[in-house]
Amino acid sequence: MRRREFIRLVLWSAATLPQMNARAQQAFPVIGVLGSSTAGDYGPMIAAFRKGLGETGYFEGRNVGFEYAWADDHYDRLPALATKLTERRVSLILAAATPSALAAKSATSTIPIVFAIGGDPVRTGLVTSLNSPGGNVTGAAHINVDTAPTVRTAARAFAEQYLAWATDESDESPNAFS
Repeated sequence: MRRREFIRLVLWSAATLPQMNARAQQAFPVIGVLGSSTAGDYGPMIAAFRKGLGETGYFEGRNVGFEYAWADDHYDRLPALATKLTERRVSLILAAATPSALAAKSATSTIPIVFAIGGDPVRTGLVTSLNSPGGNVTGAAHINVDTAPTVRTAARAFAEQYLAWATDESDESPNAFS
């Protein structure tokens, strides 16, 4: 009888250990970064975004994670990369260019998407209106360098608000950890 119990315990452990390990690995929200270019091209923007998150108490590896997906100037890769981020169940997608934002929007209607683009988000079809973007997509469009700080501030404010919601562990929270 003991041998059977031992075998059941081993089988149960083997079946549940990967699930428990996956939960432990993603104990905090993960921001998916979708870029149409290379990591080097987006380095300053990502550094500023991380700095802004740090100023509000969010630090990579401690209470927030990042998942990067770079298309390396091959725009045809963006849909697959966006789908990969949704499959990884990131909490938020940061899209740093119009093609990236459009790919993310096509990949999900539930994961929040924050964009920072240099064009008109209404004209490109990302949002229905600047005052009320609707859906799961929001962000900032900038035409020149003078407005870049506004993009960082808007993205940081949205991420801070979302991350506060995503890490709410109360019973009432739809994202409560169980």
